[in-house]
Amino acid sequence: MCDYSLHHVASRPAKVGEQLTTRDFGTGTRGFAAAEDAFVAVCVLPGTELAFAKPVECRSAGLLGWSRKTIDHRTAIFRQINKERASAHHDALEFSDGQFVLLTCLVEGQEAVVLQLPARPATASEAESQERMVHVGCV
Repeated sequence: MCDYSLHHVASRPAKVGEQLTTRDFGTGTRGFAAAEDAFVAVCVLPGTELAFAKPVECRSAGLLGWSRKTIDHRTAIFRQINKERASAHHDALEFSDGQFVLLTCLVEGQEAVVLQLPARPATASEAESQERMVHVGCV
């Protein structure tokens, strides 16, 4: 999936083994792009596993404005959150400690590889069990 603010950007689905980089598309959000075409958003399905080259850095809001925060994890699962809010950012990463970070909060230029795409649910109940309704903001 690609976040709502990337709907006017050319996009394509992610592939296993693909190298992605976080990129600001100039639409008010960040997303993933492949090295061969930095202007095409690479859309990731919920449940996709990603491995980052370095610990993940994100922007966090503080009293004195934006600052950087490093998350001491290199692997994450892509999730869709805030689904009940149409004009909210939905693309997020879930880390092994249960922490969620909106993809739009990641610092630009971070590299990740697609480890695994999610299994397709075979039944409606499996599909429902894979959904997560979480509300978070930038860390």
